[in-house]
Amino acid sequence: MDIKEALKGRHSVRKYLSKPIEEEKRKRLNEIIDECNRESGLSIQLICDDPDCFNTLIARYGRFRGVNNYIALVGNKDTLDLEEKCGYYGEKLVLEAQMMGLNTCWVGGTYGKGKCKADRDAGEKIVLVIAIGYGEESGTVHRSKPVQKLCDVPESDMPAWFKEGVEAALMAPTAINQQSFRISLSGNKPMITAKGNGPFVKVDLGIVKYNFEAASGHRV
Repeated sequence: MDIKEALKGRHSVRKYLSKPIEEEKRKRLNEIIDECNRESGLSIQLICDDPDCFNTLIARYGRFRGVNNYIALVGNKDTLDLEEKCGYYGEKLVLEAQMMGLNTCWVGGTYGKGKCKADRDAGEKIVLVIAIGYGEESGTVHRSKPVQKLCDVPESDMPAWFKEGVEAALMAPTAINQQSFRISLSGNKPMITAKGNGPFVKVDLGIVKYNFEAASGHRV
């Protein structure tokens, strides 16, 4: 599976099998996490074999079941664009996991925050987590707004690379499927901006930017 296949095949999964993540895959995920942390200044962590974080009433309310592993997106509260960085690098990990045959789900509030085992230094906070493991199923495609509601460029005027990026951006998971972003093109420079003040809008912006860049090969 390549990155474009991962973009199309990845869907949110809330119910997981008891099958553990193999040591080889854990090692690879931690290598990628280390790379992301060096680039971003974040303190992302993979936590395995910890059912307590999702063994809460709020997690059950969120319809989560069997979650024993998660990625904690942690960063200093003073980090510039902290939430956007968590979205961007978290999505990189989500797609890498998909290419390894693992399933994932972004989780903003429906987990036991007080039970999360991630280490935090003074001034750091957990922005959100990503459930990860072997799903009971592979999830379903989320509904998307029409292209013209999210992009300023008519489809007939889109360069091929830009169209691929837009299609990938529309596949991006966003909080409560709000898709609060706008894509535009200035010359040969793509731009993606957040709209509104809904929950996790800046996290969503980072996720959308990563999807666009992964598919199009062009930096936003």
